Amino acid sequence: MYVMFIKSIVKTNKVTGERKEHFRLCESYRSGDTVKHLTIVHLGLLEELPEPEQKRLLGRRIEQLIQQEREGNVLFGPVPPETIIESLAQKFYFAIKEKQRIDIASDKDFHIVDINSLKNEDVREVGIEWLCMQAIEQLQIGSVLRSNDWDEERIKLALTHIISRATYPASELRTSQWITQNSAVCELTGYPAKKITKDRLYEISHQLYEQKDSLEKHLSKRTNDLFDLNDSIILFDLTNTYYEGVMRNSKIARFGRSKEKRSDARLVVLAVVVNTEGFLKYSNIYEGNKADSKTLEHMLRQMSANTSSVARKPVVVLDAGIATEDNIKLLKKNGYDYMCVSRSGMGKYTVAPESDPIGIFDKKKQLITLQKVTVTGCTDNCLHVHSLAKERKETSMNSRFAERFEGGLKQIKDSLGKKSGVKKQAKVSERIGRLKAKYSSTHKYYDINLETNKQGIVTNVTWTQKAIERKDGMYLLRTNLDEKDERAQWKIYNAIREVEYTFRVLKTDLDLRPIYHKTDAASMAHLHLGLLAYWVVNTIRYQLKQKGIKNEWNDIVRIMNTQKIVTTTMQNARNETICIRKCSEPTEGVQQIYNALKYKPMPFTRKKFVVPPAEIKKSQFADNDLSLTG
Repeated sequence: MYVMFIKSIVKTNKVTGERKEHFRLCESYRSGDTVKHLTIVHLGLLEELPEPEQKRLLGRRIEQLIQQEREGNVLFGPVPPETIIESLAQKFYFAIKEKQRIDIASDKDFHIVDINSLKNEDVREVGIEWLCMQAIEQLQIGSVLRSNDWDEERIKLALTHIISRATYPASELRTSQWITQNSAVCELTGYPAKKITKDRLYEISHQLYEQKDSLEKHLSKRTNDLFDLNDSIILFDLTNTYYEGVMRNSKIARFGRSKEKRSDARLVVLAVVVNTEGFLKYSNIYEGNKADSKTLEHMLRQMSANTSSVARKPVVVLDAGIATEDNIKLLKKNGYDYMCVSRSGMGKYTVAPESDPIGIFDKKKQLITLQKVTVTGCTDNCLHVHSLAKERKETSMNSRFAERFEGGLKQIKDSLGKKSGVKKQAKVSERIGRLKAKYSSTHKYYDINLETNKQGIVTNVTWTQKAIERKDGMYLLRTNLDEKDERAQWKIYNAIREVEYTFRVLKTDLDLRPIYHKTDAASMAHLHLGLLAYWVVNTIRYQLKQKGIKNEWNDIVRIMNTQKIVTTTMQNARNETICIRKCSEPTEGVQQIYNALKYKPMPFTRKKFVVPPAEIKKSQFADNDLSLTG
């Protein structure tokens, strides 16, 4: 804040040697710990006003005129009606105005600036970070950590890392570089960017993992309360991700059946429970060779403590890999309703009496036919599903596998006519066995015959396709729900798409695949951080979907990254440096997202500060100051 006052200095006439007192109207300002003075206008000798009090009144009247134009009111009491004071005040006021020595406008911040001095500096991304920050505030993650006795600096670092994982998933080294060089995330969380290092990010990830149970329980209930959800249907599924490293001393990294076809890499299994809106209810990490069907009992026990209480237990939707007979019995024993893909029974069903096929269409307008059936030995309600899209996909895959299988048989046959080819019956049978193992779902459709001579040498290999009815695009759903409407049954099962999307976001958008960490503890912390980031992502996407905005997460990040924060500097007519830190205006797409979420479009309007000139010339004869307030 600037304060005006009249300052007196004594000047010496170089010719006559006479010393006289001169006056100027000044402003005081603080530069660091030092108070400095800046001249507004030179007042001359002021011989017309011999008394110090008259000079003070002149200064007050000039300031009064400036303030009247700025705000339309008067700061100080009335000035005595002395014509000479008013005349001088008006004279100096118009001189100030003409020379643009101060900013007069009442509701605007006008400056005369040198446009050649204008610079844009420290440009950083802020849009997606600000979006995630407001979602974190909705989820009250900071409150949970605060209740667990975390100090404010740790909380700020934790929120910085969660936002970074959601917006720029990368290694801790690259994340630290992104935070310090590209992002404005630290300006939002309040954590000093200069303190960001990869080691601090590693450390806070481990500390967040120690809070897994309390965070997961809070977030499960918080999203239910926030969006009025009741968890009437929950979805169980598992996936695995692989390590880029040997992990020989790991207790969880194991070789198993990789869903990414990485049989050469050790795996870890991630099991999740989600509701139909895609929010996590519970998660757990298992050894890489853990069978899908062996996880349900533990997951049910843990999940019941984490989900909000409802009037009755939710319907459990299972993928075929988990829906063993033992797990079905477990669900019945614990009083759960369920729906799953039947692991058997496709050859033992009959169409239910008076049941007509019902046609529905998926999101891509492709026909799906539903029909009630009864399965021998099964007391559950069963639904036969025939999907044209699935049929076309499976037919194409089977044709490709059949072509490759027959190509392998042809190579074995051609080898019989070569001088160094494999001809002995045992060796030929061994080659055919390996081929069958490679195409386990295809060889059952073929009859293969070997013609041999008396010496046990194979002379010919022939094969024919069996006349087996294919069931491409067909499967059975089974449930203990007393649901008469086929469409309602299908709608319940189709919710499994949410868990598939969850895994896709976690593995691809949030970079959980592959794992580069070298220890089990670091791997656990890495996966848990990704799950926390997923809470933020799904909180945003769920609200956007309610407003008809169904963009993928990476598309939302791209749109929001158009909003930047920038510092603009310029020199004004008083040789001061004006610095303005301001967010760019949201584009149409960004504003649409903010409006749908009812989020604030900017973390702040602007931050302005004025840096006075580096050096201000002072009179070597500075003497007395006359304060305007006397």
